[in-house]
Amino acid sequence: MSDESAAGFGAARIDRWLFAVRLYKSRSLAAQAVAGGRVHLNGARVKAAHEVRAGDRLTLTRGALEFECIVSAIPARRGPASAAAHCYEETPASAARRVEFAARMRVAAALTPRPAERPDKRGRRQLRRLRGRI
Repeated sequence: MSDESAAGFGAARIDRWLFAVRLYKSRSLAAQAVAGGRVHLNGARVKAAHEVRAGDRLTLTRGALEFECIVSAIPARRGPASAAAHCYEETPASAARRVEFAARMRVAAALTPRPAERPDKRGRRQLRRLRGRI
């Protein structure tokens, strides 16, 4: 085998690439995100089998945060996180949004009242009902 694993291949399926660079914990979660319209490639909604190439702009929505990056390499397989981080480059606008969102969440967490003790059995049932978990 040649040392293509360091430089990467020419193209890969978008769901495999998202899994290989550790943006999703499993390939099926990556495929669900692509099918659900939370992943856009070069501004367009794509299917899970669509190919990703170096230089493509990828936008994905995770919760309330939009992550935007430029694909720099195609890994041969899922490897360590340190190697996966070199396969994409986050845009400065996306990094600024992430930092600002983290600051807002810290402020919100500080302002949220916390109960003095853990809920009892009745309180846990009420919380489950409130969260829709019955």
